[in-house]
Amino acid sequence: MKAPEAVGGAPVAPPGRLPPRLNRVAKRLGLSRSRRKRLAGRLRRMTRPAWLGTAHRRPRPFSDYCGKDRGTPIDRVYIERFLLDHRDAIQGRVLEVQGSEYTERFGHAVETSDVLDVDPDNERATIVGDLGAPASMPERVFDCFVLTQTLQYVFDPGAAAAAAHRVLRPGGVLLATVPAVSKMDAKTPELDCWRFTTVSCRRLFEDAFGAGRVEVAVYGNALSAAAFLLGMAAEDLRERDIIQVDERFPVIIAVRAVRTAD
Repeated sequence: MKAPEAVGGAPVAPPGRLPPRLNRVAKRLGLSRSRRKRLAGRLRRMTRPAWLGTAHRRPRPFSDYCGKDRGTPIDRVYIERFLLDHRDAIQGRVLEVQGSEYTERFGHAVETSDVLDVDPDNERATIVGDLGAPASMPERVFDCFVLTQTLQYVFDPGAAAAAAHRVLRPGGVLLATVPAVSKMDAKTPELDCWRFTTVSCRRLFEDAFGAGRVEVAVYGNALSAAAFLLGMAAEDLRERDIIQVDERFPVIIAVRAVRTAD
């Protein structure tokens, strides 16, 4: 991945970080890490303003980090809105991939939080398993599985849907999100396999969970999809332009699936 562009001849700090001199001042003032991160995003937007009108004949995006170095990535707004709307399902024993950030933020009456990863070197992982190999996953263990932005990295998404069904207890809930549009993953392009539609999501998860057990929702519109591809942050748009939904131009597709209480 290339380094961020320079502003005024000086190198720009990595995404979410202030330039070294300003960071030292902020620390002396006692600003927390989260406040320094927000300040870094605000500073970047001030020094590198983005409007769709400025994208004319622009071959490169405003950000190489999906807008993370400018503020909040647009897809994250949609993911978090979906999880907030279904937070009552994030309860009991909960499984999440790679980390437990969303379980901690949106969980409701969580008793146990587990982390799944195919990488055994992930120190946060309590379960090492491969979504592409359902037999490697535990069976009927979890009340909720938070599976965000992961299926595009599984070459056999049907197997992943079956694995998600396998790990849930009867009555357990899967909360999954997948990209409908996004740039390719620059860090691991060899693993980035898929983008999804509402039709493919419904068929994938109904094959695993059964007809009538799956709800599919769309987040995004033509403006937010274009802005996301151009590397703009949510803060570069008006809130009303982000929350409008046009099913023809989804950014994120979200799935709620429930295992039959057998």
